[in-house]
Amino acid sequence: MEQLNPLLITVNSLVWGPVLLVLLLGTGVYLMIRLRFLPLRNLFYAFKLLWTTRKSQHPGDISSFGALMTAMAATVGTGNIAGVAAALFIGGPGAIFWMWMTALVGMATKYSETVLAVHYREKDTDGKHVGGPMYYIKNGLGKKWQPLAFAFALFGTIAAFGIGNMVQANAVAGAMQSAFGVNNQITGLVLMGLVGLVLFGGIARIAKTANALVPLMAVLYIGISLTIIGLHIDALPNALLTIVQSAFTGHAAAGGFAGASLILAIQFGVARGVFSNEAGLGTAPIAHAAAKTNNPVEQGHIAMLGTFIDTIIICTLTALVIMVTNTWQSGETGSPLTALAFSTGLNSSLGAVVVALALAIFAFTTLLGWSYYGERCAQYIGGLKVILYYRIVWVLAVFVGAALSDYFNTVLILADILNALMAVPNLIALLLLTPVIIKLTQNK
Repeated sequence: MEQLNPLLITVNSLVWGPVLLVLLLGTGVYLMIRLRFLPLRNLFYAFKLLWTTRKSQHPGDISSFGALMTAMAATVGTGNIAGVAAALFIGGPGAIFWMWMTALVGMATKYSETVLAVHYREKDTDGKHVGGPMYYIKNGLGKKWQPLAFAFALFGTIAAFGIGNMVQANAVAGAMQSAFGVNNQITGLVLMGLVGLVLFGGIARIAKTANALVPLMAVLYIGISLTIIGLHIDALPNALLTIVQSAFTGHAAAGGFAGASLILAIQFGVARGVFSNEAGLGTAPIAHAAAKTNNPVEQGHIAMLGTFIDTIIICTLTALVIMVTNTWQSGETGSPLTALAFSTGLNSSLGAVVVALALAIFAFTTLLGWSYYGERCAQYIGGLKVILYYRIVWVLAVFVGAALSDYFNTVLILADILNALMAVPNLIALLLLTPVIIKLTQNK
């Protein structure tokens, strides 16, 4: 399977070429300007809303907090641990800077997606609230744009098995094998069982699980990361300076690092940022459309917190741990690089165990969140009758992903390609529906 990598890298370079990068970042910048930098101005207000809306009795299936935790369950995954390390390995330290820029403008994108998703959501025949790009394309742009809605749903149905399923199971199996010597097939079977137990309970059970796991795992990971950075605080200024300088110059070969051009820094920084926080893909608003709210703008504020917490906080801490421990030049990549950084930072083999456990929990919740995204996309195409079959295939794919643990880079590149296919229909819709977003925001 590794023989496919050169071809996949070529395809990935094409789909993540200048056109998509300009469309992705350009849409975020455009929305940020049109919103008069609302995501940055209202960041603290958004955190306040997160707590004041927790017990809302408005129509919906889960609380606003539950919707954010479900969305974050899907975004806080291997991208935060293995993905950031891979971006550093391929794109150099400068990739982290471009990941930050993607996240900042991505807050405007995530806000806008959610505003539209709540505004144009529907009820299905079971009385559940459904929404997302396919619905705001259909209801906001009209019948002539139906093919675009279908395209997003189709890409989402398929892409979920890449970014949200096989990549996650793949990374967990690799981490369990390297840290504890657990056989990949055993990891796959255990994951299948755990995912199945939650998944067949629907969105309510997924949200309940996310409410419990996401805050806990985030706090623990952030705490350990800050401890390591604190122990190497003298290396922090140089790490930050290297990130900023490399963002505009690339980085020459050093140690076990092969070097990276400016183009690679931008490409992998943006791609990894999108892979991590999913701003622009149109997935998170699928979860937020189920929130108990009658105010699209309030839910949009809550939604944009996911991008801030995921990338600006968690991904940044992973990158800084790797930088301050000077392990980014080791020649390792993916989760082994992050594990090496944590072990070096804590001066103990316990670091590898911490990373393996964090990766397992992060990936498990991502498997749950993305299963909901995928089945909602499949439902748009085939109706409620397809959901049961989709869930069965989803659980089986977990085992397949775990069994492919030796091919992490191949699966990761495939996921990047599928991400690009999802982003295009959604970004087109966001640009065309910008007047609606602005009007709803002004009338809040």
